[in-house]
Amino acid sequence: MPSLVSQRMPEKMSTERAALDELLGSTVLAHVGLVVDGSAVVFPTGFAVIDDRLVIHGSTGSRWMRAIAAQEVSVTVTKVDGVVVARSTFESSMLYRSAMLFGRFETIDPADKPAVLDALSDRFIPNRSAEVRPSSKKELAATVALALPIDRWSLRVSADWPEDEESDIAGDAWAGFVRFGAPSATAEAAPDLRDGIEPPASVHELLAHPERIV
Repeated sequence: MPSLVSQRMPEKMSTERAALDELLGSTVLAHVGLVVDGSAVVFPTGFAVIDDRLVIHGSTGSRWMRAIAAQEVSVTVTKVDGVVVARSTFESSMLYRSAMLFGRFETIDPADKPAVLDALSDRFIPNRSAEVRPSSKKELAATVALALPIDRWSLRVSADWPEDEESDIAGDAWAGFVRFGAPSATAEAAPDLRDGIEPPASVHELLAHPERIV
């Protein structure tokens, strides 16, 4: 298992669990690194944190999901918060938070799967499971849910001002941060939506807070 101790810029490392939780709560996109047929691959997937586990789901017929469940993996979650604009291109960089989690995914028990999948859906679309029908037996049988305990991780945070040379500071170039604010979101009705059906509360919640997803 890889070491959690950074040899490069250790000052950017954070051991604060609250900072990790904040990052995991700010996006739903993770990348799972694994080995398939002797080659390293990275698998992008949506996730949610449920009961201190990082949960993903997919088709029971997916070779990727079978491979993920059969080996030790690494999972990365990254959020770009802005750009560090320095007085030279060499010193310019990104404002970011990036976590790596390590371990082995466990298969969710079939008895727990309906509630877990509802919680996963509600992370993507707040409270959506209360607005639609329950998953059918066929849908549940076709879906696998995997959970990774959040007990081995590292977190790197880049939030520092530019470290420019004194000669550059004395010059006329601008320096600072460009922070990315909350994105805007719009709702577009499906072409086959019947007239008179308005967006529900879950969609309005998502429109109001897209920064929780992207």
